[in-house]
Amino acid sequence: MKHVEIYTDGSCRKNPGPGGWGAVLVYGGRELELSGGEPDTTNNRMELTSVIEALSRLKEPCEVTLTSDSKYVCDGISKGWAASWRRNGWKKSDKSPALNPDLWEKLLELCERHKVSFVWVKGHAGHPYNERCDTLAQAESGKYL
Repeated sequence: MKHVEIYTDGSCRKNPGPGGWGAVLVYGGRELELSGGEPDTTNNRMELTSVIEALSRLKEPCEVTLTSDSKYVCDGISKGWAASWRRNGWKKSDKSPALNPDLWEKLLELCERHKVSFVWVKGHAGHPYNERCDTLAQAESGKYL
C-alpha cells in the first residue's frame, strides 16, 4: 500500500462567512497543492472539506498520515465521535444534533477506503506545511471579500 502524507487547513474570515481550505499531498518526493473556498461557510466546514478533498484525490487505497491543526477533525475521527454520531442518527451523546453530518459522512467513507492516521499540530506555530495550507486557505477565502 502506498504511503501518502497529507497536510490540511481550513479558514473562515468570519464564522460564518467567507471561507477557504488548503491541502498539500506529498508522495514520492512530489507535492500537490489543492485549495478552494465558499462564500458563506464555517471554519469547521472548511477544515472538514480540506481533508475530504485531499483524500478524494487518491486513486487507490493508501496508507495516509494526515496532519491538521483542527482538533475537531482529528478528534472527531480518532476518538470515534463521528462514527458514534452516525450510529446514533447524527445525534451526539447529549441527543443534540451533530453538526456537519454531510461532511462527516463523506469523511467516514474515505477513512473506510484508506488507512488514515490523524496527527494534530498546533496552528500558526511554524510547521512549514501547516503554514502553506493556511496561506492557501486564506487566499481562497479572500476571493469572497
